[in-house]
Amino acid sequence: MAAKILTVDDSRTMREMLRHCLTNAGFEVVTAEHGEDGLQKLEESLPDVIITDINMPVMDGFQFIEGVRAMPNRSRLPILVLSTESDAEKKSRARKAGATGWIVKPFDPEKLVNAVERVLP
Repeated sequence: MAAKILTVDDSRTMREMLRHCLTNAGFEVVTAEHGEDGLQKLEESLPDVIITDINMPVMDGFQFIEGVRAMPNRSRLPILVLSTESDAEKKSRARKAGATGWIVKPFDPEKLVNAVERVLP
C-alpha cells in the first residue's frame, strides 16, 4: 500500500507540483490550502508524512505544526517544512514547534522524494 502524504500550501501551483512529483514516486497525496484546512484533513485521514509551507493565510505553518503536535494520535507524524524561507531563526522556530526537517523552495523532485522516504515510519 502506498504511503500517504498530506501537503499544505496556499499556492495552487505548488500543490499541483507536489502532487505530480509525489504521485509519480508512488505516493498517495492529499492536499490542503492552509493550516486550518490541513488540520481538518487530519481529522479525516492519517497520512504517513506531512509537507507544509510556512507563509500561508488563515493559519500559518508554525501554528499548523503546533496544532498537529497537539493532536493525540497525530503528534508523532513526520512533518517536513517546504518554504522559500531559509533563515536560521525560522528553522529553529519550526523545530521548536515540532518540524522534522526543512526543504527550501524551489525543490528538486528527487531530493524531495528522498527526504520523504527518510522520514517515513
